[in-house]
Formats: sequence, structure tokens, C-alpha cells
Amino acid sequence: MFKALVIEKDEGGYRAAVKDVEDSALPAGDVTVDVAYSTVNYKDGLAITGKAPVVRKFPLHAGIDFAGTVSASDDARFKPGDTVLLNGFGVGETHSGGLAQKARVKADWLLPLPAGLTPRQAMAIGTAGYTAMLCVMALDRHGVVPGSGDVLVTGANGGVGTVAITLLAKMGHRVVASTGRLNETDFLKGLGAAEVISREELSAPGKPLGKERWVGVVDSVGSHTLANALAGTRYGGAVAACGLAQGMDLPGSVAPFILRGVTLYGIDSVMAPMALRQAAWQRLAAELDLDKLASLTQEVTLMGALQAGQEILAGRVRGRLVVNVNA
Repeated sequence: MFKALVIEKDEGGYRAAVKDVEDSALPAGDVTVDVAYSTVNYKDGLAITGKAPVVRKFPLHAGIDFAGTVSASDDARFKPGDTVLLNGFGVGETHSGGLAQKARVKADWLLPLPAGLTPRQAMAIGTAGYTAMLCVMALDRHGVVPGSGDVLVTGANGGVGTVAITLLAKMGHRVVASTGRLNETDFLKGLGAAEVISREELSAPGKPLGKERWVGVVDSVGSHTLANALAGTRYGGAVAACGLAQGMDLPGSVAPFILRGVTLYGIDSVMAPMALRQAAWQRLAAELDLDKLASLTQEVTLMGALQAGQEILAGRVRGRLVVNVNA
């Protein structure tokens, strides 16, 4: 028996609860992992609350990522005792995931834990931090370098935003943080933001083109915020879009693309190729300020993840939430 945050849906409705489950409830897979830590990401909040159809198979153990120790393996790449991490590949959506004390997954989905990171630190980064690095790497490939202009980070108090600010500032970028919680200005500047603006500057319907304000953007918000971020991007700049906290729509114009040559990069963390994942995690292990990571991380229990799912959707979570599934 082990504990898991189980999502169920039947004639009685949609339910999320921490339960004791049998090992036989684990899905098919090559590798069984004793989970040490998981996280509560925005997508986990949607899954736990049922606010969006994230979970598409029932019953299912929630959690789109985890880190832990291999306990059994039918794949030569992994052996008992190896420390591993996983994010994406439909885990926590169509395949039982990491908000559980045990997980069984395909070996192809696993990464060895990068040197320099503990399982807890890996999940303090989690899918949100990994996604932030994918955004940063997209801007890097585009040629957005320190000194070339400001970089905007929207949803600055969230998991993607806080890690993106930390990474970009350490690289030498001047970061402009957009947030709905201006009372967190000191916290965001402590992470490295040079300037903090109200999300209201970007969240309402705007003009097709605005003043050229930044050369790069990391956006986890979508909708009008993304449209306005594009409208304010400098000639030849780039926007990396990875989220939809405000909405899935993009009520903007082609003007930034055809008049300023702006590039919009779509960032998919779920099915990203393994080589890209490995590069992102290696960079996170080498470049992320782990002291700042600790300062933006809170720890909750598996039972606490239920409430945390609601809090993250309400915008009341700052930074990252690590779940100690064995506490």
C-alpha cells in the first residue's frame, strides 16, 4: 500500500482525495520509482480542482512531475538505487503521476537526476522552472543577449516567472517583471528584477502596436497580456509563450510580426525532445542560483497539495510549491 492523491470522476462527480492504494493500482511501465518529492504546478491546480479537463483517464494519481529513487527496473538504462526525475509525457494527465509515494512509468520518460541537484531541489525547479529554462533557451537561440534590451517576464510571481527572473538576471539581462501583486515588488527585485510593473498595463485590450519597450519576453499568461507583450516588443525581438493563465485566446494583430519582424516561439514542455530536456536540466543545475531557488520555495505535504491546488489557481502562491509525498 502507498498514499496517492487520486482523481476520480463518475456518476458522483469529480473528486480529488489522498487515499491509500494498492501497488496493483500502478499503471504499466518499465521502471518503478519511490517518489521523494513532487510539486504543485498551475496544471496540477487545474487537475486537482477539475477547473479544466487536464485529467483524461480515471481514476488517476495526480502530479505532472516527480523526483525519486528507482526501486525496480526492466530497462538496462536504470537500476534500483538510481535517482531520477520526470516531467511531462502525459504523466498526471493520462498516466498516473508524481503526487504519490510510488510511480511506474516508461523508461523513455525518465532523466537521471543532474549532478548538483537533490531530488527536493529538482522539484523546487519542477515543470515550471524547466519550462522557464526552455523559454530562456528560445530567447538565447534568437540572439537575445544581455545588453541588447529589457526582457519582460509576465506572471512574475508564479513558478515560471520567478525562475525566469532568477535565470535571466543572473545571465546579466535587465528584467522587467509584470505582476498583479505590486506588494511583492521587493521580493521580485530580490530575485533580480530591475523594474516591476502592474499587470494592468498589459491585461486589457490594447493597440496593434505599442511603444517598443523590450527585446524579449517570457510569457506564461496568454490572452491580452501576450498580445500587448507582442505589441511592445522591439524590432527583431522575440517572445516565448508557455502559458494561459489569463486565457487561451490571442486577441492581437499581425502588426508586430510583419512591421517589426517579431518572432513568437511556442514553448511545449510536455512532449519536448529528450535532447532538449537534458540540455535544459543541465543548464538549470549549472546556472540557477540555488539559494534564490530556496527563497522562492515552499514545502507542503501530500494532503496539503489539495488546498495548494486551489491557492495556485487563485493567484495566492508565490514562487514554487514542493510536495514532500512522504510527510
